[in-house]
Amino acid sequence: MTRIRFGTDGWRDIIADNFTFANLRVVVQGIASYMNSRQLGKRGVVIGYDNRFLSREFAEAACSVLAGNGIRVYMPEKTIPTPVTAYAVRFHRAGGAIMITASHNPPEYSGIKFIPEYAGPALPDVTEEIEKEIQWVSEGGRIYELSLEEADELELVSRLDVDESYINHLQKLVNLKVEGNGEPPAVVVDPMFGAGIGYLEKVLQEAGYRVVPINNYRDPLFGGSMPEPTDRLLGRLKEEVLSRGAVLGLALDGDADRFGVVDDQGRYWSPNRILYLLLQHILRTRSMRGPVARTLATTHMLDRVAEANGLAVLETPVGFKYIGQCLREKGCILGGEESGGLSILGHVPEKDGILAGLLVVEMLALSGKSLDGIHQDFVEEFGKMESERLDLRYDEKDREMVLTRLEGFRPRQVAGIAVTSITEREGKKIILEDDSWLLIRASGTEPVFRIYVEAPDQTRLKSIQDEVRVVLGL
Repeated sequence: MTRIRFGTDGWRDIIADNFTFANLRVVVQGIASYMNSRQLGKRGVVIGYDNRFLSREFAEAACSVLAGNGIRVYMPEKTIPTPVTAYAVRFHRAGGAIMITASHNPPEYSGIKFIPEYAGPALPDVTEEIEKEIQWVSEGGRIYELSLEEADELELVSRLDVDESYINHLQKLVNLKVEGNGEPPAVVVDPMFGAGIGYLEKVLQEAGYRVVPINNYRDPLFGGSMPEPTDRLLGRLKEEVLSRGAVLGLALDGDADRFGVVDDQGRYWSPNRILYLLLQHILRTRSMRGPVARTLATTHMLDRVAEANGLAVLETPVGFKYIGQCLREKGCILGGEESGGLSILGHVPEKDGILAGLLVVEMLALSGKSLDGIHQDFVEEFGKMESERLDLRYDEKDREMVLTRLEGFRPRQVAGIAVTSITEREGKKIILEDDSWLLIRASGTEPVFRIYVEAPDQTRLKSIQDEVRVVLGL
């Protein structure tokens, strides 16, 4: 058995290769042992699962192991997204949750996310303890298990149904009232065949919008693609927005914790851009105040908005688990990451693509403007920055050479702009005199160096990217 490690957001692997029923039982036994050792098991565990191959069956196997350890299980009868699973932890005051999902990964993958009792992604201190328990089990420790029938007889399984409560909660967080007596505005919703089917649709329809759903049925092959709401993969959403005359297109990833946005002109809007527009919108429409949390790879335009409003910005390592920690412990009013994760004060400290999409609809409704119009007003007040992530692949044999080059990269200027600071907290982040910045970090799961750049215009951005390519030899 390959040693199982939790990555940025759980354990993921290829179905029938390392992600097997046998390995899943080992992992769940490790989670059960961890929870019982901390008196969390007696509070029960929520189980959620996505639309991938065998997800329901994997969830049932997890249920059997948890019940075998004397842990009560809240088990849904249907697919539910990650943010709804996290909400269920808070709703039931459970000791945690297991979410069977590989999120936005290709269809051959499955995975497990563990959500602790605080209803957000597990921090490293938690996953490290779980990994120790998993290792002990894999080296000969016993797996305790009951059949689902035995678990039912012992009343260790309860039906989980929090959809209505979750939707009511969202409706209190957002204001989606449609004004006027004309034809209601149209919004195209693309859950990308994933676990988020039906949620955006229901909230928007109840608010009076005309909803056009696409890719809203289970397809474990995700239409021959992968359920990641990026510019490259949202071609059909763009087409439908234009052909339907919609004001907006909203997409979700496979477990609905990430969002994607397409405007009324069929143009994709990056999460970075949506994040800073939403921060400004929240500050204009709500009285709550507090710090703003972002990962070190996320746009610094959030900093400009926060500074103008006298708010602090907390920069975290990559991973929404650190954003969730800030939301829980620092009273942050918004936390976001460039890959499409967002949550706000008053919600669970887990990224939620459903909430993010609804906030974008609210922003358009209350402003009476298009996304482009809102952005033009923003630029007049705060200026403009362009951001982009570039993934550079390398051969494994060249990894040490590239790392050595990166270690020695301590420039006084980049693309002709003076360097003001260099930090090596997680990769290498370089801040330039004109507020441009770049972050270079190695992926922990594939042979890729990720290059994040933010600059005043595309020309400067490309110049910085080109210089990094030369330095790394990629």
